[in-house]
Amino acid sequence: MKIAFATTDEKNINDHFGRAGMFAVYDISKDGSRFVEIRKFADGEDTSITSTREQGQVHEDLVQAKVDRLSDCRIVYLTEIGGPAAARLVKKGMMPLKVKEVTAIDDALAQLKATISGSPPPWLRKAMNTE
Repeated sequence: MKIAFATTDEKNINDHFGRAGMFAVYDISKDGSRFVEIRKFADGEDTSITSTREQGQVHEDLVQAKVDRLSDCRIVYLTEIGGPAAARLVKKGMMPLKVKEVTAIDDALAQLKATISGSPPPWLRKAMNTE
């Protein structure tokens, strides 16, 4: 199952979904995890989204394009996400997971692997079965 992490440094979950210029994508299973790729949307902040907030459909289309590029990921870790963007992820069968503070991607992967190996909650079992 693929997981995306909103990151500015490829090491930590430390960015807002809309602002994130890149996402680190990993594949995870009960056996472990492996880095897949960096999905880059911008160098630094994704200003195409942040600068169009008041532009209605233009903004909505850009947010949807980001969601679509990440749609093969079942979980997206981030620090913040707006309600409409979160709803778009869920509609695509993706689960947005907010971290309360900057978290190392390796730590999140270890925690998720332990959850998968144990007794995952229903939403995670469902996400794992859609692969």
